[in-house]
Amino acid sequence: MWPTAALALATTQQTGGRAEAGGWDGASRSALASALADRARHGLDRVSFAKIQDGASGEVLRAAALRYARALAQGMVDPTTLHDPFTLPQGKPDLEPALAEALASGKLGEWLASLAPQDDEYARLSQAYLDLRAQPQDSGAAQIGAGLLTVGDADARVSAIVEQLIMGEYLPADAALADNASPEGALPIYTQQIAAAVKALQRDYGIAADGIIGPDTLGVLNLGAGDRARAVAVALERRRWLERTPPATRIDVNTAAAQLSYYRDGVLVDTRRVVVGKPGTETPPLQSPIYRLVANPTWTVPKSIQNGELAHVGADYLQRHNMELRDGWIVQRSGPDNALGLVKFDMQNEHAIYLHDTAAPELFERSHRHRSHGCVRVEDALGFAQLLADDQKISEAWQAAQAGGEQQFVPLKTPIPVRLLYRNVFVDQDGKVAFRTDPYGWNTPIAKALGFSYPGKARLRSEDADIGP
Repeated sequence: MWPTAALALATTQQTGGRAEAGGWDGASRSALASALADRARHGLDRVSFAKIQDGASGEVLRAAALRYARALAQGMVDPTTLHDPFTLPQGKPDLEPALAEALASGKLGEWLASLAPQDDEYARLSQAYLDLRAQPQDSGAAQIGAGLLTVGDADARVSAIVEQLIMGEYLPADAALADNASPEGALPIYTQQIAAAVKALQRDYGIAADGIIGPDTLGVLNLGAGDRARAVAVALERRRWLERTPPATRIDVNTAAAQLSYYRDGVLVDTRRVVVGKPGTETPPLQSPIYRLVANPTWTVPKSIQNGELAHVGADYLQRHNMELRDGWIVQRSGPDNALGLVKFDMQNEHAIYLHDTAAPELFERSHRHRSHGCVRVEDALGFAQLLADDQKISEAWQAAQAGGEQQFVPLKTPIPVRLLYRNVFVDQDGKVAFRTDPYGWNTPIAKALGFSYPGKARLRSEDADIGP
């Protein structure tokens, strides 16, 4: 990297003396001002980078350009200051010489525009932010008015309530109101089915699960344009943290939505539900590869669980759960009741985070699947393991290992990167921007750094987690 003085001299020479030291001619000043004026498309409109005035010095302009370039290329917030661990690969280009080159070539605007993610998802999130920003921020199409609502009531608000419940997976996507109209046919009815879905939502957020929609429940259901815009801005920031070209074959786990997506050669080939860490034992944002399948795994209980939930269990408990003590560690033997189920997807990381099967498949039917101690439980894990085995051409070895009944290891021919991502706003398979809750409360510091106020919202509570990893 060139010293600042030499860099300024070289840039002046390259522009034939037409610009002041540092290359800040009229066109470059205008390009920077234009880029900053358009920063709303990145959710950065509440961040002040600089006020570009006619008399601003080259050093002031350079500092503003570099700060904005870093925000686009790497994000406003360093994720490693928010998360420990954070091992997702980040893009960190060397911006200072690149800025000098952009100024010298008269392409500052093009260079700044190239720094943010260029993929379709980012573009859709960007447009969603601009659209939401243009709406009244204290109301919106999804705003549900105040007032109690109980089973049997005919009320226009029921349509919006059902929409929010479907979005949160409390009701199936094909839930309809066609058969729920009042006798006059004018208003939908708040039915027992809808109330049951509301009770599930209430339990997740620590509200009395009575199925009655009151102020606290409305506080969760209401997601106005301002709330959505703030969430989209945070989603754009999280996208800017990451390297621009992820592995073409990979497994992405969205821990906010508790969903897994498997990509093969850049094509989405499989999605399924997962159970991830509960608040307090969150699944961390990291990337590490699956390098082997483990058939009929045993489970060595972590000391945090052994000295916590299992601190006072006796021999009877261990026997009932097929456990034994080995050198001071509680180990659960192989079997269908093992907390890891019948397959473990071993990952190379120092944090004891991995994917696995479960002996409690009923949890996949929950709307919020944040119940574990940090590892990721995969729906129909045996089916997923077979899919990977087929892709890796190791099906015969995998099936033989399963049939043995004891713990056996089957290496993958090619390790598969797994990215554990927290995305409560994302683009779904239909190309629509989907919203989920912020179960870990991780949006707040990012939103504040982006200049948003962040009013207190109900947070997910998962007090019924089991002892599994």
